[in-house]
Amino acid sequence: MDAFLFFLFAAIAVACGINLVVQTHPISSALSLIGVMGALAVLYLLLGAEFMAAAQMIVYAGAIMVLFVFVIMLLNAGAETRKSRATFAKLLGVPALIGFLMTVSFLIQALLPRTEPVKFGAFTGGTAQAIGKKLFTEYLLPFEVTSVLILIAILGAVVLARKEI
Repeated sequence: MDAFLFFLFAAIAVACGINLVVQTHPISSALSLIGVMGALAVLYLLLGAEFMAAAQMIVYAGAIMVLFVFVIMLLNAGAETRKSRATFAKLLGVPALIGFLMTVSFLIQALLPRTEPVKFGAFTGGTAQAIGKKLFTEYLLPFEVTSVLILIAILGAVVLARKEI
């Protein structure tokens, strides 16, 4: 049952990802991105990372997507106009993509060591306590650097949005 759910939500994530790129209207793309994030949250649940699934839904599918939609509405972005594609892209795009994917899959199978298969629910490091302990001990410096970068981005946004008096 776990494998079926994994493939189902992986297919949903891929389909929403493709729809995200194909859509011409920005709001439709944002909704497709919410679908991708929801499917990823379910995949996290299947792997036993409950905290990551909750953070995925609250932070990304909730807060970040509200921010994206707000910016889209603020910019009053309309539907994208399609331009004619180059002849090269029409003729060689799909075969080049298939060749690239075949090459990458061959390299992954040839160069990466064999590992044991994933056992659904066997991972126990996805709790809030385990993530908090790792975050504030082993990964404290990257956490603080990220905090400073986010603070700088917020200050930059305030300076750019400020009106001259």
